[in-house]
Amino acid sequence: MPGRSAATGVFTYGAAAGLAADLIIGDPRRGHPVAAFGRAAGSVEKLLRRDHRGWGALHTAVCAGGATALAALAARTVRDRPGAAAALTAASVWAVVGGTTLGREARAIGGALAAGDLEVARERMPHLVGRDPQSLDGPAMARAVVESVAENTSDAVVGALVWGAVAGVPGLVGFRAVNTLDAMVGHKSPAYRRFGWASARLDDVAGWPGARLTAALATVAGGDPKGAAKAWRQDAAKHPSPNAGPVEASFAGALGVRLGGTLTYGGRVEHRPVLNGEGRAVEVGDIERAVRLSRRVTALTLAVCVGGRIVAGAMKRRKA
Repeated sequence: MPGRSAATGVFTYGAAAGLAADLIIGDPRRGHPVAAFGRAAGSVEKLLRRDHRGWGALHTAVCAGGATALAALAARTVRDRPGAAAALTAASVWAVVGGTTLGREARAIGGALAAGDLEVARERMPHLVGRDPQSLDGPAMARAVVESVAENTSDAVVGALVWGAVAGVPGLVGFRAVNTLDAMVGHKSPAYRRFGWASARLDDVAGWPGARLTAALATVAGGDPKGAAKAWRQDAAKHPSPNAGPVEASFAGALGVRLGGTLTYGGRVEHRPVLNGEGRAVEVGDIERAVRLSRRVTALTLAVCVGGRIVAGAMKRRKA
């Protein structure tokens, strides 16, 4: 079994290679592992679906637990071979992060908005956000994209890397499985209010550390650290999501814009509090600024995760 320093090297090289693969290749149009998991989870849902929290918890345990167990088995088979372990880590990081696709979709919508083609922008909106595009004008779409870039930086990148640093390949896969289940059944529609409760709550727990790290790094890497810290401190708790609040508030402060307000999901209207009320309204150019901030946060996350593993290993050696 490799020592702690070797394990840190496996994570470092594997995570860096996986992020590079995501940057160069992005998500495949067909055969994506996360999509395959989603189809499998959908099949399990058909068997277990009841309007009951207990059945929803069983669905979460079977799907997320099964994916994590398979990842642990795969990691166990290569644990004595650092090269193979690093390759498995790289493949897992590439599979579970989605920073490149996030930026690509955001920029595509931004380009359509800049060209004044609202219909094209509305057609692409479902690739990135869950709200009803037909109810949005140009400024509202720009705001929605910036909010999605902020939230998905945590969900699609930072959270996965954090759990990868903590628990290796099982942490990477387990986090993405939980996050995917939340997207599938965790919303508060009448059909899923009970069945999706367990997935939603587990996602809140799993996403907690990544969201706080995302907010902290956005504060450091943004153009206005004081404004980001102030928005995070004053406005994060106003958001209905315990994890999206810190992330969106810090991005709003870092970019100097206002986020939040009225939005529509599946015909359901929500009036969310304004985040960073001292900022200006979101403009189309802020989409590119948000994407660049997201990339800086990604790079810093890798450095923090690797540094954290090095420090943790040093502390364990001192105690030994």
